[in-house]
Amino acid sequence: MSDAIKHECGLAFVRLRKPFAYYQQQYKTVMWGLNKLYLLMEKQHNRGQDGAGVASVKLNVEPGYPFLSRLRSNAPQPIADLFRQIGQEFNELQKYNVDIANYPGLMKGHLSFLGELLLGHLRYGTQGKNDVNFCHPFIKRHTIPARNLALAGNFNLINTEELFEKIGMAPGNFQKQSDLAAMMEVIYHYMVEADEAAPETMDIVSVLKKAAPLFDGGFNVGGIAGNGIGFVFRDGHGIRPSYYFANDEVVVAASERAAIRTAFNVGENEVKELMPGHALIVEENGDYRIEQIIEPKERRACSFERIYFSRGSDEKIYKERQALGYQLSKQVLEAISYDLKHTIFSFIPNTAEVAFYGLIKGCEAYLNQIKIERILAWGKDYDNEKLSEMINRKIRMEKIAIKDVKMRTFITEDVGRSEMVQHVYDITYGTVQKDVDTLVVIDDSIVRGTTLKESIIRMLNRLGPKRIIVVSSAPQIRYPDCYGIDMSKMGDFIAFTAAVELLKERGREDLLKELYDRCIELNEAGELHTENVVKQVYKPFTIEELNKKIAQLITPPDINIQVDVIYQTIESLHEACPGNLGDWYFTGNYPTPGGNRVVNKAFINFMEGRNERGY
Repeated sequence: MSDAIKHECGLAFVRLRKPFAYYQQQYKTVMWGLNKLYLLMEKQHNRGQDGAGVASVKLNVEPGYPFLSRLRSNAPQPIADLFRQIGQEFNELQKYNVDIANYPGLMKGHLSFLGELLLGHLRYGTQGKNDVNFCHPFIKRHTIPARNLALAGNFNLINTEELFEKIGMAPGNFQKQSDLAAMMEVIYHYMVEADEAAPETMDIVSVLKKAAPLFDGGFNVGGIAGNGIGFVFRDGHGIRPSYYFANDEVVVAASERAAIRTAFNVGENEVKELMPGHALIVEENGDYRIEQIIEPKERRACSFERIYFSRGSDEKIYKERQALGYQLSKQVLEAISYDLKHTIFSFIPNTAEVAFYGLIKGCEAYLNQIKIERILAWGKDYDNEKLSEMINRKIRMEKIAIKDVKMRTFITEDVGRSEMVQHVYDITYGTVQKDVDTLVVIDDSIVRGTTLKESIIRMLNRLGPKRIIVVSSAPQIRYPDCYGIDMSKMGDFIAFTAAVELLKERGREDLLKELYDRCIELNEAGELHTENVVKQVYKPFTIEELNKKIAQLITPPDINIQVDVIYQTIESLHEACPGNLGDWYFTGNYPTPGGNRVVNKAFINFMEGRNERGY
């Protein structure tokens, strides 16, 4: 996205199934599990840069010795900082005994994080402050091993207040700011109940069956307990992604399939998807099984995972992103009146590159068909020069913009910042025929439109094109998210701003007041979750009308070049990504009632001029 928004969090779970001596003999290091955890986290680094954390549980530890360790960091490079500290402990040991690495038992006894159960997390803050205390994993400690718990996940919960009420707990200031704190208290509450009822034989499945149905949100959560039990569980709609792999050496889970494949060098079919409403359970002895803990509901896996968030190195995601671009080719060709001779294609930012390839393939398919038809129409009326000219026609592609990764917008004044933002990208001069060529640039999605207006459109204008067309591989983002992505303010969406502007232009501003009154009425009745009132804001307008207004909004007032915007359709999105039909950002069709409450609350905040989250 040219407009950066908060990404997803990432989860990494590792359970070693062999003694440490095995890994020492097989892989020449007892640190094999920690190395794999590091790889899983780095290969998901795209999912979190506010902080990171790791937790470890050691099995069969003598009474009185620590068995649960936890380390968190919000340093600029948090993963590197974590494993630097872990490695430093090892280096200190070697100062006193250079041969200690050959003695797995001694290593386990002296290294805090050399445990059989490992849990890693990458955080993008959506709730809570971006300080280290809000980094996952959270832990609970107790003298009874079974009542020790580390928990981390990729999720947002919408009903944290109700959760504290369920267990009769008055949350402190910290708990109020963290949905993980609420989830931890609920799970821990039922863990203690289960351990009291059956000491030493606690059934974690029954605990999760009681706790998980209470959570309103999308979630992929991992936990490790002091008695050696590990688990990962997923919401009933499958909103947040979850994958696992197991062999006789290890059981592993992560937020992305490609991360597991890379870290363990395994095939696509060896990595399984943890299905919605199910949990991966690893027992104290290392045996694992899959259990249903929530009744699976309609699958609503997040489509943004395929459009943008997950790494494109996953072969299915790569193909789907290409398909997103391909689906747009017909709209683009119509917009340029099929004049490929005077059209240049490019992409901004780099994450839109794969969709760009799909767009080019679609245009090439059209061009190749035209070549065939023209050549056949000639009959025998051609020469080598004429034939060569036709065959060598190509789609014009250029690397128009290059992001200057060294640029930092350090000036805080609005005027100065706006000037600096214009230069975040460098442009490639000499690529465009001035006042002749149309520039088509594809983006993953358009959220606020701020970067387009303040930087990209101005930058492209310096090349002197006749026209600029901005293409979004995602549909119009109209509604907030509340399941893990930090998009919860109505005023942040340029599609919403466009609809509001159109209402004002057409003398329909009273509709906003009517809808606001409806939201207040629902809120007072405790029924804010029953309908998405904000859908009515968009109802008076066609997609084309909104596209045109959005194009006006992203065009700086001092630029005279025609700017147009083309969005992916909902139908094409579903065709390209058939396994991820979660489209509430675009349609307002939320998978849980809490989504309606969030969008209506976000609208109330907008109407009251409050720059606050909708949850």
